[in-house]
Amino acid sequence: MQVVGLTTPQEVFVASKERKFRINEILVIDDPHQGPLIGEVVEANSYNRFIPLSINHDFVDARVIESLERLGYSISEDEINIARVKLRNEANFPITTGAKVHLPEFSEVKDLLVRSTPQEGLALGEIKNTEETADTMDENLKGLFYVYTKGEKKKTKNVPFLLDLKSFQQYPHIGIFGGSGSGKSYGLRVIMEELMLKEVPAIILDPHYEMDFSSKEEDLKGAPDFKSAFKKFQIGEDIGVEFLALGKRDLLDLLSAVKPLTEAMSSAVEILHRRGDTLLSFSSRLELLAEALELGRLRIEKMLQQDIELQEREKYKKMKELLEEYPNIPLVSVQGIAWRLRRLQASGLFNHNIKPVKEALLQGKLAVIQGPIWLLQVFSTYLLANLYRARRDYKDGELRGNASGEYFPPFVIATDEAHNFAPKGYDAPSKGIITEIAQEGRKYGVFLVLATQRPTLLDETVTAQLNTKIIFRTVRGHDIATITEETDIGAEEAKRLPYLPSGDAFVSSPLFGRTVAIRVRLPYTKSPHTLNPFEEIKNYRQKAQDRLLDLLEVHLPIYETNLLKVIQALNAEAPDLKLEVRTLKESLENLVKNGKLKKEDTPFGAMYYGQT
Repeated sequence: MQVVGLTTPQEVFVASKERKFRINEILVIDDPHQGPLIGEVVEANSYNRFIPLSINHDFVDARVIESLERLGYSISEDEINIARVKLRNEANFPITTGAKVHLPEFSEVKDLLVRSTPQEGLALGEIKNTEETADTMDENLKGLFYVYTKGEKKKTKNVPFLLDLKSFQQYPHIGIFGGSGSGKSYGLRVIMEELMLKEVPAIILDPHYEMDFSSKEEDLKGAPDFKSAFKKFQIGEDIGVEFLALGKRDLLDLLSAVKPLTEAMSSAVEILHRRGDTLLSFSSRLELLAEALELGRLRIEKMLQQDIELQEREKYKKMKELLEEYPNIPLVSVQGIAWRLRRLQASGLFNHNIKPVKEALLQGKLAVIQGPIWLLQVFSTYLLANLYRARRDYKDGELRGNASGEYFPPFVIATDEAHNFAPKGYDAPSKGIITEIAQEGRKYGVFLVLATQRPTLLDETVTAQLNTKIIFRTVRGHDIATITEETDIGAEEAKRLPYLPSGDAFVSSPLFGRTVAIRVRLPYTKSPHTLNPFEEIKNYRQKAQDRLLDLLEVHLPIYETNLLKVIQALNAEAPDLKLEVRTLKESLENLVKNGKLKKEDTPFGAMYYGQT
């Protein structure tokens, strides 16, 4: 391999008759005047006598062809492999044409490729096309995990991609971008597994109910067990909001998360909420005030002049007092607040508190927060603000010399569908706290891992703070434009983004100083959603048929004239079946069609019987 054609301090062409080049592989150029220079293949082509070099003017030109001929290449006979190589660091002056090029030993590029150790870094995957270099790699870096290639699970043979955990202090926050089916969710799962292995406290907001780490991936020898490393919490069932601890700001955020509040509603909440209010006291005040506003002062005073029961008299007295205390609050505002509060109450949000989540973080576990997206938006506003405040208060107290404050650990916040929590162009309840953490969390040891299919829809302030970006297959032009603006991805990588195989990604990180092409490792655990939906249909029908066949066994043979009696017995034994004559007849015919039963015509109609 040697340099050919016109060279610049930034890139060169490398040619070879023996070896085909691969995109993203690392080459070392032995320039006689500048010493070894490291470069990366960004474009590769092969030519033979049936494909003239002159047809690809955008890649090679006459000067390259002339250079090849002078270096002894036979344009008309040899197969010629040509790569465009971009230098890792700009050279002092153009590279010497004819300079030899070789594949690097690991020691030559170790500082470029590996910035951490398996013990202190997150092993996210392998650096693509580094097999030859990996042969001379340190033994402790070989075969760290499995990758899925060509339909098979295999031990990695490439250099591992290790993201230094300690570098978060300098380069905080990770963004994961990619379209549906690109491997984005697997990438997020891998990061969560690595955090659990390092016992880093973390929270993940899980709107798709897929972040369960109980089931191991099959055929992965030595895969760790994560059952005790994470805890799942359902909003409204396991965790919630303690109403008594809510301040006015928290309550406003929760109510506006259900549906945005008008200015009048916000003012009403500020006035009506009192320090020390319980859910019962606040909701009762709302309902009583709404009723009082509907009745009006005159009707209430008229009722008080009548002879009514003591309990009723007390109720009308309270109504009158509320009207006197809050004379300027519109009825529609009170009704709107009450409706939002009832919806939150119906979700079970106020039945629990966040103490279990805090305990999980203190134990160094991953807390998986599950719920519908709207409820996650509501709850995360309160949860993240509360936890971030606990960590910030502890660190601020420590800096002030007040070591007596209650310890709260650094932690990571992760979420899929991040554009729903910090959207671009409009306010969302959780947007404020996520933006604050994106900008200031590094100082307190609170970091973000945000995954989204639509980076264009993610708030620009948040996107700009994501120092490490992992980009999977992306098709939309607007999203690709956003990615190229926010990363150091070049035109070559941008062109490849719509065609990346699932699981392949580009990593843009200031820690590496360049875009790194990786393949994400195979997760140690399985997502609950890995079953193909069409396989799901098949499996469900099979189970339903097997169950019905077991129930029918004691009634065989079954005559067509006796179906009603069989149905009564089956419905008594399994009421959920809710069989009718028509549906049982169809089920029997299907069992015959699938070879589970046999059918015979008799003078008394069809008879269904077993195989034996």
